[in-house]
Amino acid sequence: MITVGFAKRGDVPTDLLPEFSPPTVWIQTEALGLSAAEVEQLITVPLEADLLNGVAWLDTIRSESIPSLSSIELVFQPGTDLMEARQMVQEKLTQAHGLPNVSKAPTMLQPVSSTGRVLKIGLRSDALSLIEMSVLARWNIRPRLMGVPGVANVSIWGQRKRQLQVHVDPDRIQEADVSLRDVVATTGNALWVSPLSFLDAAYPGTGGFIDTPNQRLGVRHVLPIVSPEGLSKVAIQGKDLRLGEVVEVVESHQPLIGDAIVGHDSGIMLVVEKFPWANTLEVTQDVEQALDDLRPGLKDIEIDTELFRPASLIEDAVT
Repeated sequence: MITVGFAKRGDVPTDLLPEFSPPTVWIQTEALGLSAAEVEQLITVPLEADLLNGVAWLDTIRSESIPSLSSIELVFQPGTDLMEARQMVQEKLTQAHGLPNVSKAPTMLQPVSSTGRVLKIGLRSDALSLIEMSVLARWNIRPRLMGVPGVANVSIWGQRKRQLQVHVDPDRIQEADVSLRDVVATTGNALWVSPLSFLDAAYPGTGGFIDTPNQRLGVRHVLPIVSPEGLSKVAIQGKDLRLGEVVEVVESHQPLIGDAIVGHDSGIMLVVEKFPWANTLEVTQDVEQALDDLRPGLKDIEIDTELFRPASLIEDAVT
């Protein structure tokens, strides 16, 4: 038996810890601008009381309301099939449209392992800015890693989303006889689509049409602004002025809640989490192989996969 055990040990999956968490589902709802009390009253309590309390096999429900975010944790009875539990929750969430329209739709998060993070990847560069690295991380690196079997989620820490921002000086716009609403309307309507419901740009596809003897031509809003200089040239509605003449238009990023430090300097960190049924060693090796495939197109970026790598402990233990 000992001989058979040694012969088969290479075929047996090896991991740090067995899965010890009960079947759990997390629901998060974003409500930008609401206080913790408003999130609790308008989102968390209605979700718990009206929708989620009646889910089959539910054992415990816990929630947390913080500014702009509602988080609900549903713990199911031991032995409950996780996929069936998620299906029950998803069916309940289809009725969330009846809640007050003060937030985004509730989102059910991916199931992750009880040991959570399987790898932390640091990105830094002397040639690229943090905004440029964030663009590459969001549109190139993260989608490739999310396609690796066993990867449940890839979070980007220190991400700086590229934005064209309009900085308003109250004294300056007052001198130009321009109201703040004029600036907001001009900026919002210069976009292909705006999240502000009181602007025309909030309703794409309403440009109408022109009938000719041969065909009907649709009128659509096309104004490809890709730089601060382009946005500065947009004319202010109802005024003989351009946006850049009364405000400062810059390229920047959203306010940061936290940041990432890589190599004693600011950088970008990718945190990879795996599914409960995935193997840590296999997922790590597949993620590192995916990064090797991406390296030729990321020559100006240093990629460090040794910040946090539990697979190293497994490799040392089995050799």
